[in-house]
Amino acid sequence: MATRRKLIVGNWKMNGRLTSGLNLAKEIANRAIESMPLEFDVALCPPATLLWPISEALMGSPVMLGAQDCHYANHGAYTGDISAGMLADLGCRYVILGHSERRAAYEETGALIAKKVAAAQLAGLVTIVCVGETLEQRATGTTETAIVQQLSSSLPEKFHSSQLVVAYEPVWAIGSGDVPETDEVSSIHRLIRRSLGAMGEAVQVIYGGSVVPHNARDLLEQHEIDGVLVGGASLNSDGFWSIAEKAR
Repeated sequence: MATRRKLIVGNWKMNGRLTSGLNLAKEIANRAIESMPLEFDVALCPPATLLWPISEALMGSPVMLGAQDCHYANHGAYTGDISAGMLADLGCRYVILGHSERRAAYEETGALIAKKVAAAQLAGLVTIVCVGETLEQRATGTTETAIVQQLSSSLPEKFHSSQLVVAYEPVWAIGSGDVPETDEVSSIHRLIRRSLGAMGEAVQVIYGGSVVPHNARDLLEQHEIDGVLVGGASLNSDGFWSIAEKAR
């Protein structure tokens, strides 16, 4: 079995102003520095308005920077959008693509997400591609079909496995406090690897959806779970670092 390094990602979503965001990033960076050398990878994905100041705040620490979305074009008449190249200029290493909140609220299709993945990888970013079933799909027993379809439609024909992370986030679990059993999560992660073919064993597959300190250890102890994508709990440095330390 391949040994994959654990990855802990904080998705701040639309939270954080300049002072509070900088303070949070600095607190996490200091904890990471105190824990060096880290046995796992850590990335923070703040709102776009905070990317540049937080990029500076993280300098000298092992904490990496990520964004929450990008456009598929390098430049052009796309008011309000940000290109992958612009994110790279700001020091981003990662970008989250296809999060269920964007699929639902902005009706992002697999085809659109695949174009974003191609653009982001071309810019040198590691793409965190999110997939996950709804409560209805879970109830009707179509979870596996939904996951495979989402993933295959969200990846371009040609992509670099070294720049791909897949985040399994069951839609019904996000923000609900409910988390699938760890063996269920592991099973879906194995399915994702199989669907990726020969490159599956090398790709990090992480879990997201109501990850908090008290359930993180059980998740991170599983061989198939290569890390976690943390939402609300990433807005508190104590809680977030408590989760991260369970990846040791």
